[in-house]
Amino acid sequence: MTAEIKPSLGDLTRTFACIGCLSFGGPAAQIALMHRVILDEKKWVAEADYLRALSFCMLLPGPEAMQVATWIGWRLHGLRGGLIAGGLFVLPGALVVLGLSLIYAGFGNLPLIAALFTGVQAAVIAIVIEALIRVSKRALKSREAHVIAVAAFAGLFFFKLPFPLIILAAGLWGFLRPATMEQAPTALPPPAALARSLRAAGIWLAVWLLPLAALVYTAPARLAEIGMFFSKLAVLTFGGAYAVLAWMAQDVVQTKGWLTLPQMMDGLGLAETTPGPLILVTEFVGFMAAHQVGGWVMGLAGAAIAVWMTFVPSFLFVFTGAPFIDRLTHMPRLSGALAAITAAVVGVIANLSLWFALHVLFSVLTDLRLGPLHVLLPDLTSLRLLPALIAGLAGLALLKWHWPLAIVLGFSAALSAGAAVLLP
Repeated sequence: MTAEIKPSLGDLTRTFACIGCLSFGGPAAQIALMHRVILDEKKWVAEADYLRALSFCMLLPGPEAMQVATWIGWRLHGLRGGLIAGGLFVLPGALVVLGLSLIYAGFGNLPLIAALFTGVQAAVIAIVIEALIRVSKRALKSREAHVIAVAAFAGLFFFKLPFPLIILAAGLWGFLRPATMEQAPTALPPPAALARSLRAAGIWLAVWLLPLAALVYTAPARLAEIGMFFSKLAVLTFGGAYAVLAWMAQDVVQTKGWLTLPQMMDGLGLAETTPGPLILVTEFVGFMAAHQVGGWVMGLAGAAIAVWMTFVPSFLFVFTGAPFIDRLTHMPRLSGALAAITAAVVGVIANLSLWFALHVLFSVLTDLRLGPLHVLLPDLTSLRLLPALIAGLAGLALLKWHWPLAIVLGFSAALSAGAAVLLP
């Protein structure tokens, strides 16, 4: 079914510039916003086509809302439309995150600013727990899904298994499990023209990987490391940004030492308050990691590299796979893999929630090792009372009172700053 009304390129540009500036609240809110504007108000895309595209984008690594925007643009105006829609969906948020990163690097060490971000870090605990509850309601609808989620949590938190291994194992189980194999075969739509997709794949692989190669062979070591790290991350972000945040946070904090944990959580708080995909936190990480060793110019280069390596692969995936959407979304094996990965994501986010909470709420932690088993134990006497209080209030505000996210973050930051002034 084709779109009911085909807009001009100018109309498409103006509409997605507006959507990009208003796309707060995470992928669910962003997808709902596009549905209301593109389908209900503009009537540019049919409901069935939109839902099939959404199902396809959920099978892909990367930010699904940005990929849906890219597909809408591609559907209406081909390559140019996809670049405009996908680019404008990301650009406003990327500019805001860059501005906030510059401010943070310049003034983040001032006592009052540090107190503000202490409140943000405490609120982030509640935000991630809310995401855990939201995803679990959608993903855990069977005993098998619960088992996958628990196994994913245990593998990450207790055995320190690599995040990519968890996602790969879940996907393979969902793809191969007997219940999927026993399903009756679905009648597949006719195959799409292969040449168009192969040409798109070649072009976008070059757009993505040639700059990466140039970084590896010519750029300072830190910029090359940023390019490699975020290229790898771009193909592993199944299940939304929260799914990969634990791996990214632990790697950039514990393994690479690019950021401290408070800086990582501050970046997440900043990304939560801006329009666009939450995965824009990678821009903050890229900026801070490069600024750490090379100052402002290096920081700007790190931010640009992080954004490029995070989002260019999404254009590759959409432009290559869009002609095959009807066929791919009729394959039960892929649906089974996605369902298993989504269940594993619940365990991944649970790991992130507990890891963040322990590091923010306790000053002293002990990593107890018993063979392959790792247990992170807090010293209960080191509990930080103010962050614990703020985290509890933020949880009530989000989960019971249903305050908007920006208000919760602002309230938490103000409460922490007020306490720093009144109780120095």
